[in-house]
Amino acid sequence: MEEAGAAAAVAAGPGPVASESELNLSRLGVSPEALALELEVRAEERRGSRETQRLLLPHNRLVSLPRTLGASFPQLQLLDVSGNGLVALGPELLALRCLRTLLAKNNRLGGPGSLPKGLAQAPLCRTLQVLNLSGNCFQELPPALLEMRALQTLSLGGNQLHTIPPEIENLRRLNSLRSLSLHNNLLTYLPREILSLVHLQELSLRGNPLVVRFVRDLTYDPPTLLELAGRTIKTRNIAYTPCDLPGNLVRYLDLASNCPNPKCGGVYFDCCVRQIKFVDFCGKYRLPLMHYLCSPECSSPCSSASHSSTSQSESDSEDEASVAAHRMQKVLLG
Repeated sequence: MEEAGAAAAVAAGPGPVASESELNLSRLGVSPEALALELEVRAEERRGSRETQRLLLPHNRLVSLPRTLGASFPQLQLLDVSGNGLVALGPELLALRCLRTLLAKNNRLGGPGSLPKGLAQAPLCRTLQVLNLSGNCFQELPPALLEMRALQTLSLGGNQLHTIPPEIENLRRLNSLRSLSLHNNLLTYLPREILSLVHLQELSLRGNPLVVRFVRDLTYDPPTLLELAGRTIKTRNIAYTPCDLPGNLVRYLDLASNCPNPKCGGVYFDCCVRQIKFVDFCGKYRLPLMHYLCSPECSSPCSSASHSSTSQSESDSEDEASVAAHRMQKVLLG
C-alpha cells in the first residue's frame, strides 16, 4: 500500500516532466521501489507511440539501476543517474543497446564491480560516446573504459585517481576520444602514452598535485642476468631463430622496450628507471609525462633540462611539442 501510494504521488505531483522523447523524473524524493514502479507505468504509457530517448533520474535515492530499464526503454540514448547513491552500474546497463550518453556523476562508484561484467563485449561499448563518472570514488581507471570504441568524452574529475595507466594508449586505436577530464584527482604525473591520443582536443588537469620538479635519485634495482643477456642480444642485433632458443626465451626477447632517449639506443625488459619530462603543449602549458629509461646512466634529455634554463628545457621537448601541440587545443591546468 505504501509503495502504491508513493507511486500515485509521483504520478500526480509536479516533479515528473515528459516530452515526446524525454522523461524527467528527477528530485522526486520517493523510495527506489516507488520510482521503479513509476518507470514501468510511464514506459507502458509510451509503448508503441513515442519511445523515450532521454531519461533523467538525477537526485533521487537510487542505490542500483532499475531492473526493467532495458526492457522498458529499449531506444534510450541518454541516461542521467547523477546525484544518487549508486555503488555499481549493474547488468541492467548492458541492455541499453542504443545508449550514447551516460551521466553518473556524484555517486559512490569506484569499488570492485562498479562497472558491469562484460561491458567491453556489450553493444554499449560500440555506441556510448559520452561518459561522465566525475565525483565518485575511483582510485584507478577501470580497464573496461579503455575498450569503449566510440567514446568521445570521458569525465573522471573529482575522483581519487593516483595514476593513469600506460594502457590508456589503447584509446589511440579508437580514433574517437576528444575530451578527457581528470581535474581534482591525486595525479602527480601522466604517462607518456597519453600523447598517443591523437584526436584529443581538451585535457583538464586542474586541481592535481602535478610534479613541479624533475624526479631524481629514484630507487633502481639492477637487472637480472636474464635481462642483461636479453639486452645484449637486442642491442647488438644478434640473430636467433625459434630453433636456437626455447620458446619462453623467444617470447621474452619479443617483450623488449626501446629506451625513449634518442641518444641511447638501448632496450629494457622489466628493469627500468622512471623519470619525469615536461612536454610543452600549445607553447603555454608544461605537462609532466613519465619516461622509462634503460638505466640510471642513460643520458636523458629530461635530466639535462632540469639543470638548464626555461628556453633550453623547451628546446629539449621540442620534438614532442611539435607533434603534440596541434593535437591539443585546450589544456586546463588552473
